[in-house]
Amino acid sequence: MSSKLQVLAPQNSQIIFIDQQPQMAFGVQSIDRQVLKNNVVGLAKAARIFNIPTTITTVETDSFSGNTFPELLAVVPDNDILERTSMNSWDDQNVRDALAKHAADGRKKVVVAGLWTEVCNTTFALSCMNDTDYEIYMVADASGGTSVDAHKYAMDRMVQAGVVPVTWQQVLLEWQRDWARKETYDAVTSLVKEHSGAYGMGIDYAVTHVHGGAERVSHGKRIGPNPAK
Repeated sequence: MSSKLQVLAPQNSQIIFIDQQPQMAFGVQSIDRQVLKNNVVGLAKAARIFNIPTTITTVETDSFSGNTFPELLAVVPDNDILERTSMNSWDDQNVRDALAKHAADGRKKVVVAGLWTEVCNTTFALSCMNDTDYEIYMVADASGGTSVDAHKYAMDRMVQAGVVPVTWQQVLLEWQRDWARKETYDAVTSLVKEHSGAYGMGIDYAVTHVHGGAERVSHGKRIGPNPAK
């Protein structure tokens, strides 16, 4: 059986964030950049909930790309940041060593979110798979390219080479898998409320208007209606 038929699980996964930096984000045109950041941070929080080992790597921070998104670093404040000069993260030994350490524990499914899709993501994915038996799961909506076509054809190229395309919420729910897993239930639903847009709104509505639960924030009095005379 192909190991790609095995779903993502907290025990078989690790994650790498590649060049989630402002100068790289400035060039992104394939996805709204605020949506991109929301998805990146949501994915990082998902990894934290399930104790997924996380690697953060950056390129030319001081000379060109700027600091990693502070919202991402706030999720994993104790993580080292692996600085590079090469656009291809696989060219850096520190990155290889970090991934190998977790792969040795059976975590050979490498979830990737990076900028740009057509450069840093693609070269890393192809090089990593060429040299190892790791599987790459490319998070399409937590990555961005310099145009819609650049992102699309980079994803197509990677898929042809065996990369598995996913989205950040798909990864979150694949890690959760079963709502009977109560140890992560509350954290996952809280994350969804914060980062999953309409899905989160739906959960808020279900809690309050279907199940009769309390609102999750306190607020001022609801006054009215008071039709004008």
